[in-house]
Amino acid sequence: MHRDKTAQPDAKASTKPCAATDNKRGAATGTNTASAQTAVLRRRLLAQGQVQGVGFRPFIFRLAKDLALTGSVGNTSEGVCIEIQGPEDKLDAFPELLRKTLPPLARLTGLTQADMTPLADETEFTIVMSQGHQGHNVLISPDVGICADCEADMNDPANRRYNYAFTNCTNCGPRYTITRSIPYDREVTSMACFPMCPDCRKEYTNPLDRRFHAQPVACPACGPRLWFLTQEDVLADKTLPDKSSMKAAVERAADAIIKGKILALRGLGGFQLVCDARNASVVQLLRQRKKRPHKAFALMCSSLETIASLCRLSENEAGLLASPMRPAVVLNMLPHVLPEELAPDLATLAFMLPTTPLHIVLLKELAKKCRSLGLEEPVLVMTSGNMSGNPICLGNREAIQRLKDVADCFLLHDRDILCRVDDSVVACNEEDSAKPAAFFLRRARGYVPAAIPLEAVVPKNWSENVFAAGSDLKAACCFTRGHDAFVGQHTGDLEQAGTAEFYEEVVAHLHALLEVQPALVICDAHPDFYSSATAARLAQEWDVPLMTLQHHAAHAASVLAEHGITAPSLVLVLDGFGFGLDGTAWGGELIRMDLGMARWSRAGHFVPFAMPGGDAATRSPWRLALSLAGMIQDKELAAALKARWEAEKGKEAGFVSTMLQRHINSPLTSSCGRLFDAVAAQLGLCDSITYEGQAAIRLETLATSCTSKSLPDAADVVLHQEDTLLFDGCALFEHVCRLQQEGADPALAAFDFHAQLARNLARLVLKAHKKDDSRYVGLAGGVINNALLRHMLVQELSERGVTPLIPCQVPAGDGGISLGQAAFALASLRTKKQN
Repeated sequence: MHRDKTAQPDAKASTKPCAATDNKRGAATGTNTASAQTAVLRRRLLAQGQVQGVGFRPFIFRLAKDLALTGSVGNTSEGVCIEIQGPEDKLDAFPELLRKTLPPLARLTGLTQADMTPLADETEFTIVMSQGHQGHNVLISPDVGICADCEADMNDPANRRYNYAFTNCTNCGPRYTITRSIPYDREVTSMACFPMCPDCRKEYTNPLDRRFHAQPVACPACGPRLWFLTQEDVLADKTLPDKSSMKAAVERAADAIIKGKILALRGLGGFQLVCDARNASVVQLLRQRKKRPHKAFALMCSSLETIASLCRLSENEAGLLASPMRPAVVLNMLPHVLPEELAPDLATLAFMLPTTPLHIVLLKELAKKCRSLGLEEPVLVMTSGNMSGNPICLGNREAIQRLKDVADCFLLHDRDILCRVDDSVVACNEEDSAKPAAFFLRRARGYVPAAIPLEAVVPKNWSENVFAAGSDLKAACCFTRGHDAFVGQHTGDLEQAGTAEFYEEVVAHLHALLEVQPALVICDAHPDFYSSATAARLAQEWDVPLMTLQHHAAHAASVLAEHGITAPSLVLVLDGFGFGLDGTAWGGELIRMDLGMARWSRAGHFVPFAMPGGDAATRSPWRLALSLAGMIQDKELAAALKARWEAEKGKEAGFVSTMLQRHINSPLTSSCGRLFDAVAAQLGLCDSITYEGQAAIRLETLATSCTSKSLPDAADVVLHQEDTLLFDGCALFEHVCRLQQEGADPALAAFDFHAQLARNLARLVLKAHKKDDSRYVGLAGGVINNALLRHMLVQELSERGVTPLIPCQVPAGDGGISLGQAAFALASLRTKKQN
């Protein structure tokens, strides 16, 4: 191994490479740190896991110094290689202390040891130069929110990083978004083009400094720059940085926000659109320009105290907000404190704390200006820098071109982003365990590319890897390496050309970082998905087999795999759409999954109903209500419902009725999501939608507002048909219609629909349960994002003696599909090997 002479100028070079091991216990006398009479031994350790870019080498350096050991530590493609030499008792103590005192961002997945021959003349412990080659076992760290120490540096006027928008150390800052390859060293990051000044170089080469080998380390003298542009600058093609200070750029950005302007800010994983969340007019203007009329915006505040003044904030939710991942956390808003334009369909808002030093600097400047003007503490809209449906903008030129009709001004910087990553959105899941966890609505920044262990599916020494393409909605791909799965960031819906390109970028970036060669490719069974076509192309390029897995079977495998359940188990998959094996649209499924043997079956499903116009019915939920009205047993009630829609929709309702009667372009669906849409339309909440899930979201919001919640139990709607159980969703729809006819409060009808649905789904599970099934029941699919239904299902199932499993490492919706595909593919490879 070559020694990095900048790591420790005074150190003597080791005469033996770290990769060499002779597997012999040798002894020698030395005068280094032990007495001349003490036997000196030498050992080599290989640490694997998330051990690069997290301050692991300086941690090892300090630990060795504390124990008075000599030796070396260095990054390799296999992990971090450590050689230690000294008395046997101290060598024995070293691994235990290592495990107990890991740096905050490190994650150890393996630590192997081997004896070596001691070096007679070694007197120092050194940090050596990285070694790399094709293929590695290193876990890449996600991007990390700013740590308290760096924030303190930024708040200290005497510190040279005072208010510097790119402050970081080994405990925080960008990782995944700036890294091209492993080993994680500066020359393979987007910081390679920023030569360090002497002061930064001194920190970078000092093993006792927390910025030792912090690859993004920089300061105002040598690091990335900020600059501000107006629309006039853009029109005049004056888009390069000028001589004005970064302080002036932040001041101008803050002034623009206070004046009601929309700012495009280049963040960590791409651009964000920013405006004053307290200003209803500018929020509505942002909706118009972004073409996002109703979907909620995420918000950012400078402190937990400010968030607590706007929302109900539990201790667990505060912990998620302040975690190193810094996700946006969905919280119950307090009434009448912020404009309803922020989330017109919801009683919740997604808040986050500052995720980068740039956000801290901007919010600090805004707070100062607000105080001087007698204004309230700033609250910012912080939404993706894109037009609705497209990926977030990555580069400065791209953003100026694509956002020129949305943003009034731009806050730019010159540190390249190598992979676009949006903000993660989570809720606090306190249903599944004693330790509350994040319930993912969108998994991206802060969590990707963290490994998800699949040790229950394949053994630790597993060598065959797979690529899973995921789905076309809320797409996220997955690679496996050994027994670990690496699910890529939320990409979006692949109908848009730009999003499809983004998906290809993520696949290529993860493939390059992980340096794996898949032995199998797996994709959704839908023949027309873009992700499936990509999978077929890659399987051909890599010359490996292509496997398909039905959409809801993949959902089922996903939740079982992350919980390590491989025994036959039932999974309720409540979803919007998935291509069924019979050619119809599935979405309300009870799956029996035997993940250990890579096999599954359909144990039950919702009674199918027609979708007049196909996808048009999804966009116009009243069509679904009219379809279900025609299936109601009470013909008088059915006629009244049909008359309502004919009165409201006129000729269009007549056309839809004709389509249903003649079975013209009216595909069947067993979707639970479409049942929610129909009920929402029936209760007058949503005739047409502007984003996926809008009708169901409005129904949940109305149900959550219900104050009177006592109604008699509805009839059992679980039916038997040969070997399959049927769930009669139409009967629940009819129940809601009767409540409506009787003049019930719509909120009560919405709540009761949720309650009856949960109760009958629990009945479905119990009736399907066989003696060989495990006591666990998985909950999966996009409908599980409904917090009210999720809570009710957990309660109903638990009361019946089964243990519900909720996804907590990937989304319950289509963003978690690829994990299930990958786990099923690995199980298939393993069973074939065993046979």
